[in-house]
Amino acid sequence: MELNLEQGGYILLNKPYTWTSFQATKKVQYVLKRHFGVKKIKIGHAGTLDPLATGLLILCVGKYTKRIEEYQAGEKEYTGTIFLGATTPSFDKEKPVDFTFPIEHISKESIRQTASSFLGEQSQLPPVFSAVKINGVRAYTKAREGKEVEMRERRITIHEFEITDIRMPEVDFRIRCSKGTYIRSIARDFGKRLQSGAYLTALCRTRIGDMKLEDAQTPEQIQLQFPIKSDIPLSIDE
Repeated sequence: MELNLEQGGYILLNKPYTWTSFQATKKVQYVLKRHFGVKKIKIGHAGTLDPLATGLLILCVGKYTKRIEEYQAGEKEYTGTIFLGATTPSFDKEKPVDFTFPIEHISKESIRQTASSFLGEQSQLPPVFSAVKINGVRAYTKAREGKEVEMRERRITIHEFEITDIRMPEVDFRIRCSKGTYIRSIARDFGKRLQSGAYLTALCRTRIGDMKLEDAQTPEQIQLQFPIKSDIPLSIDE
């Protein structure tokens, strides 16, 4: 991976599980500063991934930070797992189960038909535990403080929604969608359309536009690519 600080560039990171996108960006920034021997490096990520999600995160460096919106606008592709028969306040595993629902009436055919019903342009209500800003404050900040959060619907498009495996109560999927789509909300709505409940238990972003996860590097690989002059590990606690 070649990176010229004067010209700028991008790094494709395979974000680890539990890391926030901000943490991941700061860790790579730290490695680059120590590698190039500079005090400041401008860096930003194109498209937030939830802490419990893994996969492709585009890090724009230097002049390429001006292209963040361009990369963010790209079509997204994910794989993941939905758990049927229960819900959580965060629509994923961040919060414990709050309600359970019957699933005996759900067939494999109804699961596939429900996935097909999501195709096309539609309105989606983002989770309250999300990075959406409300009056300049992240929604998750208010939600974690126990404050009431009023979310607004946004227009999204689902291009493909393929069910890849069914192991009741778990359903594996692959989805191709537009910018701004919350897969956690897809999971919640999936349960509702099946007259049950559901939440997301796994999510991996595999593509953004023409950028693919298979071309991304782990933090450890990036550290080897840009060796640090002093013996300081790439720590999530830095």
